[in-house]
Amino acid sequence: MTNRSTGDKLFDGFVYAALALLCVIVLYPLLFVLSASISSPEAVMRGEVWLWPKGFTWVGYANIFRNDDILTGYINTIVYTLVGTAINLAMSVAAAYPLSRKDLAGRGVISAMMVFTMFFSGGMVPTYLLVKQLGMLNSMWALIIPSAVSVYNVLIMRTFFQNAIPYEMQEAASIDGCSNLGTLVRIVLPLSLPIVAVMVLFYSVGHWNAYFNALMYLTDRDKYPLQLFLREILIQGQMQEMLGVGDESHARTVMEGEAIKYAVVVVANLPVLLLYPFLQKYFVKGVMIGAVKG
Repeated sequence: MTNRSTGDKLFDGFVYAALALLCVIVLYPLLFVLSASISSPEAVMRGEVWLWPKGFTWVGYANIFRNDDILTGYINTIVYTLVGTAINLAMSVAAAYPLSRKDLAGRGVISAMMVFTMFFSGGMVPTYLLVKQLGMLNSMWALIIPSAVSVYNVLIMRTFFQNAIPYEMQEAASIDGCSNLGTLVRIVLPLSLPIVAVMVLFYSVGHWNAYFNALMYLTDRDKYPLQLFLREILIQGQMQEMLGVGDESHARTVMEGEAIKYAVVVVANLPVLLLYPFLQKYFVKGVMIGAVKG
């Protein structure tokens, strides 16, 4: 180990202090929401809950699991996330693998046309009219098909295929009589599990948190995702607070709404929080891969 100067030590101390402060800023809202979800609603509304729970209660979670809308939204979100992620992954691989091949004529022009769509799009109204003409309004496919491919994720996958998998391996497979599809399935995909995990994380989180497309395209409540019901709960809670507390029954409704609001936030984000630690190393690797898109 070389001797470190005083300036280096001070710089390291500053970095660690900045990271510690950043961790506090990021983690405190999560801890507060978790504590508020199991605290007495009266204590939360009086501002007595800062970090640790106060007046332990499960009333928010009990109301959630008695609410048929929440359970319906949860099931719908799981279905939309699983189906949407599978389609996203298949479409991204189908686009990225040919663009990574040196023997594809015009791949630069195709890539440029795809990148163009990242900066210019048809807009909300033309997209809505297209979805309507395709007969996908008020259906699951209106939430999945318009976002079936992410150009940014395709570029990340293409860069991984180019840089992480030697092209000589694909040539060797071709010499042995393997088709392009066989090369993809037998050679490329087994060696691309890290980037596949990154894509699963990117797409699944996007589908899980999506609500705007559902707000535009869905009209039946039995097809709403969880995020729309969460939005309704938050809006209703704000309206109740604005109207003020009247009689005792209204006050109780406001208190229960406050507990439900925090509990729903915890329940809605729990699957993503459980998934991320297992894919964190792949997430970091995917970000590094996407830093160079040449």
